[in-house]
Amino acid sequence: MDLIVQTAASLVAILALAGLAWWLRLGGTPRLDSAEAAARAAGEVEDGFAPVATACDAAGAGALARDKEGRIMVIKRHGNRFAGRVLGPGAAAHLERTAGAGHLVVDPGEPRFGKVLLDIPDAAAWAEAINRLSGRPDA
Repeated sequence: MDLIVQTAASLVAILALAGLAWWLRLGGTPRLDSAEAAARAAGEVEDGFAPVATACDAAGAGALARDKEGRIMVIKRHGNRFAGRVLGPGAAAHLERTAGAGHLVVDPGEPRFGKVLLDIPDAAAWAEAINRLSGRPDA
């Protein structure tokens, strides 16, 4: 009988903590769904990176940001945070057709970071800008 009471009390405590976390809006999946969110994430990745142009993924899982110096940063969700890389000469981008929709695939040139698939507006222009970083003329 003591085991049943102890199990029930533990279950009630767990549900109360889960309810409190939900009420406080803790956890969850972060989203990059606005220029402000992308700029904030870019600033967290590299201190002082101030985007003048951004493009956010339709699902909010990633973004691209360009600063006034022409540097381009790719940002992707990594757990419940965001990770990003300023793209250099080893970066490449191309358009990929998936289920009828056009997506931009960004390869920052770092195998450990991996490729980033983004569903963004004006993907072809972003691909061209990324490929210019390394002298690649095509998207």
